[in-house]
Amino acid sequence: MKVGIVEVAALAGVSEATVSRVINRRQGVAKKTRDAVENAMAELGYERVVSGQLVAIVTEHVSNPFFADVAERIASALAPHGLKTVLCPAFPGGVQEPEYIASLVDKGIAAVVFLSSSNTVEGADVEPYEMLRVRRVPYVGVNGVFADGVPVPVYSTDDALAAELAVDHLYRLGHRAIGMASGPVGNHPADRRVQSFLDAMGRRGVGGAERLVIRQSYTIEGGQAAAQTLLGLGATGIVAASDYMALGAVRGIRRRGFSVPQDVSVIGYDGSSITEFVDPPLTTVRQPAERLSAEVARSVLALIGGRNVPVGELLFDPELIIRSTTGPVPNV
Repeated sequence: MKVGIVEVAALAGVSEATVSRVINRRQGVAKKTRDAVENAMAELGYERVVSGQLVAIVTEHVSNPFFADVAERIASALAPHGLKTVLCPAFPGGVQEPEYIASLVDKGIAAVVFLSSSNTVEGADVEPYEMLRVRRVPYVGVNGVFADGVPVPVYSTDDALAAELAVDHLYRLGHRAIGMASGPVGNHPADRRVQSFLDAMGRRGVGGAERLVIRQSYTIEGGQAAAQTLLGLGATGIVAASDYMALGAVRGIRRRGFSVPQDVSVIGYDGSSITEFVDPPLTTVRQPAERLSAEVARSVLALIGGRNVPVGELLFDPELIIRSTTGPVPNV
C-alpha cells in the first residue's frame, strides 16, 4: 500500500495540512511537531519526491578538513528538513562547475552553496549564476563575493580581523621581519588576506612589508616554496593564508636546517581539528565553521521557502588559537 500524507498525519497525530507544511519546509511548525511528523514518515517509509530536494555544495577543497567540516555541518542542518546535499568537487572557474549546475538544474535542484568556488575567482564565468537565476534557483556564497557584484547572500570570515590577530601575536613576540605566504593573485580571499596583512603591518609602522609577501598555491607544496623564499629574505615569522600552507612552511623551514619556533614562527589559517595533532601543534587563526555553517543552512532554508534574506557579505569573527609553532623572535 502506498503511504500518503493521510497515513502520516494519523500516525503523528496532526492535521494533513501540518504534514504538508513539514514536507514543504514551511514556517509555523513547532520543532516537537516537526519531529513527530518526520518520525512518522520514517516509520511508515514515506518518501519525499527527490525533485526539488537536492542542495548542491560546490567546492574545490574536498580534501581540506575545514571545507569538509563546513560541508558536513551544512548537510546535517538541512537533513531534518528533507533536503539532501550533493557535494560537487569543481576547480574554480573550470568547466566542471557549469556542467554540474546544468545537470542538477534539470533534476529540480532546490539551492546551491558555492563554498570557496567560482565566487572566489576574479573574472569567473557568470554562466552558472545566470542559469540559476533564470530557473529561479537560490544560491549563496561562502568566503568570497560573486563576480560583477551579483546580489546574493555571502557568508565570510573577517579576513581583516584574521590578519590583525596573526600580525599582532607575532609583533608582541618581538617579530618585525614578518612575511606572508598567500594564495594566487586573482583569488579574492588571497587578495584580501594580503591587503589585510599589509594594513596590519602598516598600523605598526613596519615599512617594506610588500617584499615579504609571497603568492603561491593553497597547498603544502606552495607553503613550503613560499617559506623557503621568505627565509632567504630574512623573515623570522610567517603568516600563512591556510593551514595547509602553514604545514608546508614548517616542512620547508626544517628542510633548510631551521627549527620551529626557535628560529622561525609560523601561523596558519582555517583552524581545522588536525592542526592540534601535528608536530609541533600549529598556531592558527580559526574560522568559525559552526557559526558559518548554521547561517548558510538558515539562509538556504529561508530562500527555498520563498522568504527574503539580506544580500551582501556577512562577516564572522575568527579567533587566534595559540599552540607551539610561535615563539619569541630569536636573538641575532
